[in-house]
Amino acid sequence: QVQLAESGGGLVQAGGSLRLSCAASGRTFSSYAMGWFRQAPGKDREFVAAVNWSGEKTRFADSVKGRFTISTDNAKNTVYLQMNSLKPEDTAVYYCATVPLTYYNDRYYSDSSYDYWGQGTQVTVSS
Repeated sequence: QVQLAESGGGLVQAGGSLRLSCAASGRTFSSYAMGWFRQAPGKDREFVAAVNWSGEKTRFADSVKGRFTISTDNAKNTVYLQMNSLKPEDTAVYYCATVPLTYYNDRYYSDSSYDYWGQGTQVTVSS
């Protein structure tokens, strides 16, 4: 049974930083990449960032480029989302999810490509 557990969310002032973690278990992840999505109240879920487990290929939404980074720790089966220069519009529930590598190159931005999801962690950025 695949399990994804996000942590690290919280309340931060605009301009601050947070690091989200996603601990993955339950399968061999070599054929998968990992992504982060977010959903704000009343809005659709949107792609934030993705990475393959070697860390060589990263993808970012335009809205977070230059502010967020994504990395992996293969020994811990954990993916990190470092969020800097946070803005109130970054406020959302953040989810991590797995995506087969066959979809990663062309469909990494679509949540329908992802098969397993975590429960989410709330990030609130105050102005």
